[in-house]
Amino acid sequence: MLRLTQLVLVLCSAILFSSPTFAQTSSSPSSGSTAAAPVVPTDLTPEQVDDLVARMSDDQVRALLLERLDAVAEAHAAKTEGQEDPLTEINEIWAEMVASWTHVLVTLPNIFSAQAEAFGNFGSTFGTTGVFVLLGLVLTVLVLGYAAEKLFGLLTRKWHAQSSEGEDGDLWGAVRYLFTRFCHEIAGLIVFYVVIRAAGRAILTTEQITYAAPFVFFLIWIPRLGAAVSRFVLAPNKPRLRLVNVDDHWAKYLHRNLIGLLILIGLTLFTLRFNALNGITGGETRIGFWLNTAIHIYIGFIAWTAREGLTQMMLGTDPDRTKFDEEVARYYPYFAIAVSAVIWLLVEFLAAQRDPSIRALLVKGPHFTTMFWLLIAPALDTLIRGLVRHLQPPMSGEGPLAEKAYKSTKRSYIRIGRVLAGLFVVMMIARAWELDLRHVASAGIGAEVGGAVIEFLLIVAAGYIINEVVSLWINRRLAKEQTAAESVDEEAGGEGGGSGGSRLATVLPLIRVTAQITIAVLFGLLALSSLGINITPLLAGAGVLGLAIGFGAQKLVADIVGGVFFLIDDAFRVGEYVDVGGTTGTVEKISIRSMQLRHHRGPVHTIPYGEIQKLTNYSRDWVIMKLKFTVPFDTDPNKVKKIFKKIGAEMMADEIHKDGFLEPFKSQGVFDFDDVGMIIRGKFMAIPGKQFTLRKEIYNRVKAAFKENGIDFARREVRVAIPGLDEAEHVTDEQKATIGAAAGEAVNQQLAKDQGGQ
Repeated sequence: MLRLTQLVLVLCSAILFSSPTFAQTSSSPSSGSTAAAPVVPTDLTPEQVDDLVARMSDDQVRALLLERLDAVAEAHAAKTEGQEDPLTEINEIWAEMVASWTHVLVTLPNIFSAQAEAFGNFGSTFGTTGVFVLLGLVLTVLVLGYAAEKLFGLLTRKWHAQSSEGEDGDLWGAVRYLFTRFCHEIAGLIVFYVVIRAAGRAILTTEQITYAAPFVFFLIWIPRLGAAVSRFVLAPNKPRLRLVNVDDHWAKYLHRNLIGLLILIGLTLFTLRFNALNGITGGETRIGFWLNTAIHIYIGFIAWTAREGLTQMMLGTDPDRTKFDEEVARYYPYFAIAVSAVIWLLVEFLAAQRDPSIRALLVKGPHFTTMFWLLIAPALDTLIRGLVRHLQPPMSGEGPLAEKAYKSTKRSYIRIGRVLAGLFVVMMIARAWELDLRHVASAGIGAEVGGAVIEFLLIVAAGYIINEVVSLWINRRLAKEQTAAESVDEEAGGEGGGSGGSRLATVLPLIRVTAQITIAVLFGLLALSSLGINITPLLAGAGVLGLAIGFGAQKLVADIVGGVFFLIDDAFRVGEYVDVGGTTGTVEKISIRSMQLRHHRGPVHTIPYGEIQKLTNYSRDWVIMKLKFTVPFDTDPNKVKKIFKKIGAEMMADEIHKDGFLEPFKSQGVFDFDDVGMIIRGKFMAIPGKQFTLRKEIYNRVKAAFKENGIDFARREVRVAIPGLDEAEHVTDEQKATIGAAAGEAVNQQLAKDQGGQ
């Protein structure tokens, strides 16, 4: 506090000393009375301030200090004059609304008298004869317009009849028919409007048009236009062509009541306009309150009564809807009732302000537009889901992976559509209230802050859409690559060594993560900058943090850099069977710093890139499979060679197996001898992942061919040499038993020898 006082003294002294008035005052001796505070400029240098501190008198400092403190207090009071406690402000708003409702009840007896006065003023303006003339002329104009509309329909009935041919077609045939019918109705309404406008200007005076135009627009044009839109969406009389999921009963009910609601809204707006033209203001009768309340009660009644139909319509026919979609459909009728109640309260609050500009704005019906777009927003979501379902490309491939990718792509399209629809609804509501979104907060927190908030939301929305679009493109490419390689593990027979995925399937997940992080950081910084936050310290902090990580986590950096170069070298791909320092398995997942290998028996090994000294890839380009067959010593190798060649030729001609071979199965001749027989080896070259299936088939065919050609596979056996075997037919039973025992002992010794060698 002392430091603040000293600062105020110095500043005040500097201002005082620099003025001519101070020069005159300081040159005269102090009289002991309080000196008047002089008016001085503020452009002093620090040297002049120091000089002033030394030359000021106490009275001058006291006077100037008191004046400056009073000025600060007045400025603070003026600044906080309009700032009230939120609770106090809420109480004041509630008091204004209660006063407005009290005024409604007080003026209730005046409604009929004031309305009679409005009709009386209307009759005085035109006279009794003039009123009937006006009504007759308006009726004539409407008849002319309706006749022109019917004539247009007759002239174009052939075109409309041709469009009916698609009535029993598919979805697009139904859409074409309904859209053609809608365009035909709109064209007829345009003809109706043009004719009544031309006829009205020709036979009505300007004063008559002032009364007739609102009547035609609010009570005829708007309900007929709404009926055309309702017939396009609900198709109450053509259930086969209906674009929404709702049964006949609720479709007809909603169609009838939507038209009734539009007529009631039109009557409200026309009554307010008619009363204003005849000198009856809304404050005298408050008839607008009762009509507006009737509208909102009617909306609540429709939503409550037709809640089953509205839920059906919101659910749609998409089989892939989420739990969120089902909850939105379930609570939509209650949402409609809540929106109607909130808009009613908003209108009552605005009406309680008694501001002529607000009343003039309410006559234009922005609250009805707001309510329409808020109620239609969930329906737009249903429309978006339906369009995505029918416009999305068909599922690429088959299997769980392809189905999962298809659903993920669909949800991305839906999320993008939801954001765009949300922005569109906000802009339409702002336009209805004649608001500039960049100054939307000017009523309370300042136009600059309001513009910053809107800019922040727009940047966040743009970043979200870009992120979804990038992720959508990457996910589609990734799903296509992964679906093509989905059957690799099945073909490998659970033994590894499959051909793996493509290079894109390996790199795209890392690109996706990198792109998402980049978009999030970039648009996050832009959004913070739009709020006026200085992002320079954030960038500097990020640089320092990156430098600290670089020095403190050198192993992590080595892993990341090693992984980058492994990917550049295309050393491995997801799905390939590799050997890393004796650890073998299929590459299941890669990240920025490590890779995961799954052994064909199940274990998963996580290996950082920085620890990989040597990597052996068993799934790249081609693989040679060598098979060994042991046959007796007396087997003809050439005969076996011919058998192998025949099997190779047959499998190369087989539609099932020929695509797996790069070179046919053939014999390599006698490879080795052992104590059982000859080892003959065959080989073939195959596409990685196909070799195990081909090996099984070759084993089956070789066994069948050997059996057909009388060739046995060599088996391990024990031979016992018995002296005098030439006289075997004279051996007694006792001697046979002795020989059997000796043979059994020899077998046991051989088995023991074999087990000892293992």
